[in-house]
Order: sequence, then structure tokens, then C-alpha cells
Amino acid sequence: MTRWRPPGPLGLGGAPLGNLFAEIPEEVAESAIETAWEGGIRFYDTAPLYGLGLSEHRMGRVLRWKPRHEFALCTKVGRLLDPSENAPREQHGFVGGLNFRVRFDYSGEATLRSIEHSLARLGIPRLDVVLIHDCAEDPHGAAWRGRFAEAMAGAAPALTRLREQGVIRAWGLGVNCVEPCLMALDQADPDLFLIAGRYTLLDQEALPVLLPRCAERGVGLVIGGPYNSGLLAGGNTFNYAPAPASLLARRDRLAAIAARHGVALKAAALQFCAAPRAVACVIPGGRSPEEVAENGRLMAAPIPPDFWAELRAQGLLPAEAPVPG
Repeated sequence: MTRWRPPGPLGLGGAPLGNLFAEIPEEVAESAIETAWEGGIRFYDTAPLYGLGLSEHRMGRVLRWKPRHEFALCTKVGRLLDPSENAPREQHGFVGGLNFRVRFDYSGEATLRSIEHSLARLGIPRLDVVLIHDCAEDPHGAAWRGRFAEAMAGAAPALTRLREQGVIRAWGLGVNCVEPCLMALDQADPDLFLIAGRYTLLDQEALPVLLPRCAERGVGLVIGGPYNSGLLAGGNTFNYAPAPASLLARRDRLAAIAARHGVALKAAALQFCAAPRAVACVIPGGRSPEEVAENGRLMAAPIPPDFWAELRAQGLLPAEAPVPG
């Protein structure tokens, strides 16, 4: 089966454009999306969660004027947005989003309603990819397997029907955990997974099982969080929380080796994520046009083979991890 793939190795992640952790002026957010377009990026990922609809609004205000056949658009289902006049100013890490509260619902009916609402916020009549969002342990705790079962009984068959009808081109999961992806491969027929933070220079949890399973099935991987929520980009957070000392030390070892070879650590982080055969696209976020433009330059920056060889020699990369080149 020939499955759909995102256009190009680099996309734009839309979480920062929903005011993740800090507000972004409207003109800056829209300029970031326009800069991505001008830089040749043609895969755009967003979700209702991101700013409680704000990211979808901002994506739509730029992309609805672009030729629809020239780009691919991805959003997510699993959360419905309920209007709320007294919604908190900060929710789920998003600051100054729209006046809604999120409600999990993985049923087939809610999936169709969520898609309709997303299309209205985007102002765009068609989606290419729809991902089931966060049917995993990190948002649901011990109850996650029950929510995953709801998604497999409701959202997954609904999205499969939409794919068969030609309404969407592909569907899958958008998660931060490996196990739900493996379970989905056993229970359904997804086209791709967006997995954030689990295949990076710091964390290769997806390497031993998920990458080969996806390659075997022809299921693509979209890699989100290539900088591990900032730790590989000069910050001190990992998984959106303060990084433990062990990871700070590991990051510092990576940075020292990169400096010796004249390599930008962020360039190594991006290009490492794109190397495996199963990876179809890497989607760093960008809070400004400057960050988006920088990501494009980093993806194309030359990296000497000796850099990767030293990472392996120092035990910072597994021998079986593919590297660029």
C-alpha cells in the first residue's frame, strides 16, 4: 500500500503560534507562517488545543490565501472546545488563548464535529491529515488505556471512512509516547504518527521498536519536538518541565562536541531526526519569522561525518541510530 507522505522534510509546528508559554502578537505569528511559506515549507501542523483554537485561526488567516493544492494541512481530534466566558487566561501552557475550555471526546461523532469546527476556524475547506491527539498516558494517567480504546472504537474508524471517501488523505496519532503508536499498528490501519520528543539527540525511545515497525508497515513518522521542548536549543526544559541534572549534563556534552566540530547543536538536532527511513518530516515550532528562517538554514547546514562518529564513540548515540549523510 502506497501511503500519503508530507511534502518535504521540514514542516511548521503550530503549538508556539497558539501562545505556548507566552503571548505572540498577531502580526508576528502571521509573519512566521508567511516566512515558512516563502522558505518552501509546505506541511503545516496545528490543533484545537493550541491556544484553544488560536493557532488554527492564525494558520488559516495566512494559508487560506495560498493555492490549496500546493500545501498540506494537518490538525487533530480528541478534544472539543466548549465556549466559556470565564475561561482562565492560561490553560494547558497556552497564555491568552481564546475563550474556550477543552473537553476530551474520542467518539466518532465528536471526531466529525471537531473536524467541522477546525475547518471553520481555519477558513479552509479541506484537511489533508487528521491525527487523534494525546490518547496516551501523559494527559490521562492510569486511565489512558480506556481512552485509547475509545479512540480505536470511535475516532479511528471514523477517520478510516473519511480516508476511504477521499475527504482526508491520511490519519494517525499525535502523541508524546511510543506505546500508543505500537498499539495502533496492531489494532488499526494508520498512515502516519506525529510523535514528539521521543526521537531526538537526547531521547531515542522510538528507535528500537517503533521505527522498524513503521518502516515495515510503510507508516510514516512526523517528528515533533526535535529540540526536546528547548533543551537542545539553549534552554533548560525537557518535556515542558525543568530538565533533570543528568539530561543537562548530556546536553552539555553534546554541545561541547558540536562546538569542537564547528556544528550548531540545533542543526544536528534537526538533521538527526530526519535521518531514519521511516521519518517523513520534522516539524519544529517557530515563535517568530526569525526562528522559522533559522530552522530552514539549520536543516541545510553541512555537518561533517566526524561529528556523528564522535557522538557514537562517546556513547552519546546508539550504533544503530541512522545519521545524515
